[in-house]
Amino acid sequence: MKKTLNINIGNSIILIEEDAYEMLTAYLNEIKFHFSKNADHFEIVTDIENRIAEMFREILAQQQKQVIGIEDVQAVIAQMGSVKDFESADEAENTEYEETLGGVKKLYRDTDNAYIAGVCSGLGHYANLDAKWFRLLFLVSLFFAGSGIVAYLIMWILIPRAVTRSQRMYMKGQAVTLHGFIRNFEEELASNQLINRSRGFFVELAEASGRIIKTLGKTFFKIIAAFIIIFGTCFFLGLLVALAVFFGFWDANPSDYFPLNIVNDAYLSSMVIAFFVTLAVPVIALVLFAIRVAFNTRSINRTVSFALLVVWLGGIMVSIFYVTKVFSEFKEEAEFTQVKELKTFDAYTLTLDRSRFFSKEDSIKYQINSDKYRGKVILNDVDGPFNIPRNVRLNIEKSENGVATLTQNSSSHGKTFETALSHAQNIHYDFTQQDSLLNFSPFLQLNRNTNWRDQEVELTLKVPVGVKLFLDREMDRISNNIDYWSCEGSDGRRAWIMTEQGLKCVAP
Repeated sequence: MKKTLNINIGNSIILIEEDAYEMLTAYLNEIKFHFSKNADHFEIVTDIENRIAEMFREILAQQQKQVIGIEDVQAVIAQMGSVKDFESADEAENTEYEETLGGVKKLYRDTDNAYIAGVCSGLGHYANLDAKWFRLLFLVSLFFAGSGIVAYLIMWILIPRAVTRSQRMYMKGQAVTLHGFIRNFEEELASNQLINRSRGFFVELAEASGRIIKTLGKTFFKIIAAFIIIFGTCFFLGLLVALAVFFGFWDANPSDYFPLNIVNDAYLSSMVIAFFVTLAVPVIALVLFAIRVAFNTRSINRTVSFALLVVWLGGIMVSIFYVTKVFSEFKEEAEFTQVKELKTFDAYTLTLDRSRFFSKEDSIKYQINSDKYRGKVILNDVDGPFNIPRNVRLNIEKSENGVATLTQNSSSHGKTFETALSHAQNIHYDFTQQDSLLNFSPFLQLNRNTNWRDQEVELTLKVPVGVKLFLDREMDRISNNIDYWSCEGSDGRRAWIMTEQGLKCVAP
């Protein structure tokens, strides 16, 4: 009974007799010593070991046994060739080289020279034809209902890829021996050098293109950084100017201006400063980062960065607190209605009165007296940027009782119902009747030191059937249910008459 050993060769566990193992070890050591001076000796020896392991597996399968004996090792060595045989091949190189080409061919996909999956390259090796003819054949077959695509996909699935060196040698019909391995390696090395030489121009072109793109990219980012620096600086200066203008409003009472009059005076300054910090800090950080990109400067000190972050987060928290506080002032809504009976006429003329309302305090503040302003009327700026929203709407409806009336519905919001009702009661709206002339104000007026809480005035003018209405052009500012511009008389005036179905446009 012979002693057996388990060995790992070519990533395969093989059971081998001890004397056969000694012969195999001596053979492999001989091969390693011969190729030790080659820079790629490890790859060559590994490929040879993989081929020997493949041959051992074939022997075990064919002979249906489990152990490799000494006669099996001798057969493998005879088939692979010994180192002495390989060294003597230098004396008859050409003859030996022709013998290495006489191996068995197998069909594999050549992915090293592939355009897609290496099918055409593999068929070219198998048929001893240039792969371009198979590529042309598949290209032509595309015009036959795309059959070439189907055939190519099937071959892609069925034909294995040449992964190992022995598979690539089978693919090219080279004898899988020691001489064949070294020849195949030399051919691949020469082919790779040729490819590297032929691709040198393209590699240099790609590298040059990469450098150009990199330079252009840096230039582009520097241009963007310059724009950020310019616009960021301008925006920051704009914030500073806005802050200075705001504090300059204190002499003119900022509560008179929209939207500043939304916020209570008690925390208006704190809220504005918090908003300024929330907007200014990110702008400063962005400008500093742009300066770093544009001029390749060092990054900002960590302590300064952390301090800016803390200040910014504080500004955000304070801003959120005050915004929530302001929104809470709009929680409840209250409204009240009052009806005023009008003098009856067959026709009414509706005009917009822009006369400004002045309280007693306003008259004292602006020094308005009868001697100085006798015969003069001070008008409101209709489209001023800081005016309180007009929030005045006029509806014209049919009177059911034959009496002309004007209903004024005033509404407002507040933190509580009582506060909202107080805001609604403090609304001042000017309406006057001078015979058949009805004067409407385009604005509602708030008492001094009253914050804006979405105060609204909705007017409903009810007139009997048959009454005519003439509307001046500016009435379109508050008219809610009249298509003013679709009705124009011959004299340029707009006239309507009340019918059972509602207002109807008529010529005056």
